[in-house]
Amino acid sequence: MTVPEAGFAGKTNGELLGLAETSFDVFITLDKGFAYQQNLTGRRIAILLIRAKSTRLADLLLHAEACHTAISAIKPGEIIQVGEGK
Repeated sequence: MTVPEAGFAGKTNGELLGLAETSFDVFITLDKGFAYQQNLTGRRIAILLIRAKSTRLADLLLHAEACHTAISAIKPGEIIQVGEGK
C-alpha cells in the first residue's frame, strides 16, 4: 500500500510514522534522509530503507531478496538499509 492509498498524502514523515504504526509493522521507504530525520525511540514500527539505482521496478526488484530477509528480522524501532550505499 502506498502513502496516498492509505490516505496519508501530505503528511510529514513524523506524522506518517505515527499513523503507519497503528496499522503496519514496517514502513518501507526510498527516502535516503528519512532514517536521519526520525527518532525511532519508543516507536512500534520499523523502517526498511531501500537504496536502489532508481525507483523503476526493475531496479527495486534487484533488492527483493534482501528486503524479504530484512523484513523477517527487523524489530520495532529499528532501521535496516538494503541496496547500494550500505
